[in-house]
Amino acid sequence: MDIGAYIKENQPLVYRTFLHAFEQQKLAHAYLLCGESGVPLKETALYFAKSILCDHPSPFADLSCRTCHRIDEGNYSDFRMVDGSGNSIKKDDMGTIVENFQQTPFEKKGIMVYVVHEVENMTVEAINSVLKFLEEPTPNTYAILTTRNEAKVLPTILSRCQTIRMRLAPREDVEARAKAIGVAEEDAELLSFFYNDAALVSENAEDDAYQATKTALISFLDATSQGKDMARLIMEKDVIPVVNSKVNARLFFDMMTLFLKDASSLSKGGTISLKAFESTIQDLAANLPNIDKNLLALMTLRAEIETNIQIGLLLTHLAISIFKE
Repeated sequence: MDIGAYIKENQPLVYRTFLHAFEQQKLAHAYLLCGESGVPLKETALYFAKSILCDHPSPFADLSCRTCHRIDEGNYSDFRMVDGSGNSIKKDDMGTIVENFQQTPFEKKGIMVYVVHEVENMTVEAINSVLKFLEEPTPNTYAILTTRNEAKVLPTILSRCQTIRMRLAPREDVEARAKAIGVAEEDAELLSFFYNDAALVSENAEDDAYQATKTALISFLDATSQGKDMARLIMEKDVIPVVNSKVNARLFFDMMTLFLKDASSLSKGGTISLKAFESTIQDLAANLPNIDKNLLALMTLRAEIETNIQIGLLLTHLAISIFKE
């Protein structure tokens, strides 16, 4: 995606805030970008980090200079990124940043930047290791933190950062734009719940892991209309071999939640959002017992993904639990 164009068009407050800071050369030492699921937080944070370090900023990163490419390749010495979207951020992750960035900058530009994506997933030990560094940063050191859930960010971190909130575009608009650029209807409907930009929807629609997870989910949902034995068989044969990581498991559970919400709505005479999957949703509404209880069970199991439970066991539990009376 063209992240610069996205920010300018869809996030005018964010764009103006950083434009003024770059033009006036008055960058805060730490920023916290806040945005709900779907907003490209990591991409935005990375873009602004590149803009600080870029060889030829105008005033934002040109994305084509040697420094921008080195950041993409992960070999720019004075830039670090820690990503908490897949696993919790531990003390060692932050300790490496603190240790390295307390030294003299290695690169000629003399500026150091680090990004911490989804800072709400930091352990207590990691938070403690970075608080003093945030409060008393070394000169020419900048932090860009992100969060999907501002309420989970400790006040001690909030107080040390300039908070900037990114807004969500209406999901229906994102879906329509995605279809207009050639995304299949079913992918546009599904992915617009997870990505708040048509270009991101398009990119992720082509992702093999997404397509495999979607196919596995539909197979499992269709099997539920044939009873618990068939559902258990399909779970073991078609789902568990594919949904074998935390990332894929989150996607599987989140997509299934959308289907069950639509089935619940349909069973009560309401409308559905996933019109491309209408027949599957109709079967769920007609054959799956206690849909609302299943939704609660699904969300409870979803939270278990973040523990050390084995993904296959979690999915097996799901196949059994949805048929409980």
